[in-house]
Amino acid sequence: MSADTTGATSMHAVVACPACGKRNRVPVARRGRVRCAACSADLPWLVEAGDDAFDEAVVRASLPVLVDVWAPWCGPCRAIAPVVESLAREFAGRLKVVKVNADLAPAVSQRHGVTGIPTLLLYRDGAEVSRLVGARPAAELRSWVGDAVAS
Repeated sequence: MSADTTGATSMHAVVACPACGKRNRVPVARRGRVRCAACSADLPWLVEAGDDAFDEAVVRASLPVLVDVWAPWCGPCRAIAPVVESLAREFAGRLKVVKVNADLAPAVSQRHGVTGIPTLLLYRDGAEVSRLVGARPAAELRSWVGDAVAS
């Protein structure tokens, strides 16, 4: 998925199924879970959203959503990116992960009072339920997300 300079994003990402390897288009927004077209395994739901697609991708989601507000020039953001991606795989079918580039989506950052990055927001049923600011160890992030998914 790619973003242009206005923060607009395409309407899908392409991910490989962890079970069979088939590449699948994963939509930015829809109700329920995303599954592999070939083997029906739950897919990691990791997409990008900008100012234009945030509400559709996050607020209207039926699964818990982890929002990663980041920037490409931010060292701590780059440090936790692999952890965020692994959480999408680990919690496939139970969590949606949405990456928001703060430079390309200033309205999202402003609306959520983001003053430092990385900022991780957890959404459930369309509302923010928790947030973390700054890079954290992988175990702490996994526990934080696991608690949110379990509740």
